[in-house]
Amino acid sequence: MNSMGKTKTPTVFDRSHWGRIRLTGADRVRFLHNQTTNNIEQLSPGQGCHSVFVTSTGRTIDLASVYVLEDALLTVVSPGMDQQLYDWMDRYIFFSDKVTLTNESKQTCMFTILGDDAGALRELPGVESGVGIETSKAVFQDIPKAVSDGMLSHHTLQMFGEACLVIANSGLGLPGYTVIGPSSIAEALMSALTQVGVRVGTAQQWETLRIAQGRPMPGQELTDDDNPLEAGLWNSISFEKGCYIGQETIARLNTYQGVKKRLWGLLLENPVAVGAVITHEGEKVGRLTSLAPLINESETQTLGLGYIRTKAGGEGLTVDIEGTQATVVAVPFIEHTYYTAKSQ
Repeated sequence: MNSMGKTKTPTVFDRSHWGRIRLTGADRVRFLHNQTTNNIEQLSPGQGCHSVFVTSTGRTIDLASVYVLEDALLTVVSPGMDQQLYDWMDRYIFFSDKVTLTNESKQTCMFTILGDDAGALRELPGVESGVGIETSKAVFQDIPKAVSDGMLSHHTLQMFGEACLVIANSGLGLPGYTVIGPSSIAEALMSALTQVGVRVGTAQQWETLRIAQGRPMPGQELTDDDNPLEAGLWNSISFEKGCYIGQETIARLNTYQGVKKRLWGLLLENPVAVGAVITHEGEKVGRLTSLAPLINESETQTLGLGYIRTKAGGEGLTVDIEGTQATVVAVPFIEHTYYTAKSQ
């Protein structure tokens, strides 16, 4: 799977349809820390992390990316989830809480540049030097993977006369950067990127990359039937923080190793319908959640994501999906291991 989902030529994807919610006020950090699975309170300005919104019973709502600014938190959520999560958080803001929510999804744009030479941002005429690039070399030199032990680093740079957030993170576990700025620069940014040789990616290409990497999405891998441990989002969960919504259920699943199904990649011989039942030796063991064609240099394969019952097995298992064989494979974005507290 290491060769899957990689893009050799720098490629830009317009992700402006993803949601962006800003939190301000003196209690913003404490508030979001108590609403999601990761340890927001340990982050400093310029850092970020993935965190999961879950229900009180530990079921998944969405995987979000949280970025700490000097005076705010910026939370990036999945397409179509901005108003739902805005309303979700607003419901938990009490009269004494100093927290203000702003849905900036329509006022801002968001572009992700993938590729081994994602530093093409350095070549853009609209990016100012001096206080911009020269003091932010880490943004362009350190290209971490989306799932890592480190934080998601980001800086504010002047681009096309506007303050923009440049994040050393693609959201997929592939090398890349994400730029978030006012909608007014969207056309200029896209034009400048294409002028320095960056290819424009399509929504279908992004979906193929997402499935190849294994990033779960709401309505597909993240539903009321799933919890974040089943989805392999262990790196988005802190088991050392205090209480948060759904914490008791998630902690209990880890303590008693109670994860009964796991999300895996699937290499299929032929396309089938999303939602199809996965069987092994005639017994139902899971369901297919996503599907996309995977085009390699020599062949076209069908790649999917699906939940497999833990007792049935994992990587390397051969299963049947509506009469076509499939092999269970690991995908980079997710992992399957129980958390063990570090000894003091």
